[in-house]
Amino acid sequence: MSARPGDGHGRGHGHGDAFTGTKKIRVDGYSVNVSCSGRTVARKPVVVLMAGGGDGLETMAGLQRPLGGDGRVCSYDRLGEGASDQPNGLQTVADSGRILTGVLDRIAGDQPVVLAGHSLGGYIAARYAPDHRDRITGLVLLDATIPALTAGIRKAIPESATGTAAELRDQTIAVNEGQNPEQFLIADAPVRSAGRIPVRIIKHESQFAEVPTYGPALERMWSEGQQQWRALSARSRVGTAAGSGHYIHVDRPDLALKAIRQVIAQATLNR
Repeated sequence: MSARPGDGHGRGHGHGDAFTGTKKIRVDGYSVNVSCSGRTVARKPVVVLMAGGGDGLETMAGLQRPLGGDGRVCSYDRLGEGASDQPNGLQTVADSGRILTGVLDRIAGDQPVVLAGHSLGGYIAARYAPDHRDRITGLVLLDATIPALTAGIRKAIPESATGTAAELRDQTIAVNEGQNPEQFLIADAPVRSAGRIPVRIIKHESQFAEVPTYGPALERMWSEGQQQWRALSARSRVGTAAGSGHYIHVDRPDLALKAIRQVIAQATLNR
């Protein structure tokens, strides 16, 4: 995806745009929908919530409202999601990262940032952090898309599979190849270090039980993939959200909030 002519972005200064509520901002010529709550607190990082694929920022409202009482917290619709513009072609991690950088320049300025992402939002956050160590001081991954999902699904569900399992396999591969609202290529790649930052990785308890025959293999695939994200930092911790499916922030908002607040506290102490 090539950038549109028009608004560029450079690293902001100060605390960023102090608005609260929802507004459209321009990033690389695109209109990006952003929502912010709370006020910047000295030494505390700004929290940016990243929804999963196919979801708008409103799905993170259950986290944003309470976190807004603690400090500055924002969410945004990636291109192709919610009220943001459509991308003009396939997007890579680098493309999505440029939009995220432009958003952070506007809402956080030179303040440190904690990214908390669900599913594809977690995947993008985890791919972004290693290249932005000067800015990203903590990560929370809520059942993030695993680092090598295409290879994993091919192994867990063989090509000979039929019925529901075959449909899931084919659909997952197609989505990863860009057949999704963001036209985003979900590429398999090794996990790189984001430095010695606090990282909380929370996985679902049960998600694939209804897939005939291959449910256990899919659960192993997902669990192993969550463990792979530990390579982001020597300070990574992995946990399971008891009683939760894929939408941990909906099923167990208490655990999601606890993890985010722990990472905020640790990132603040590190400053």
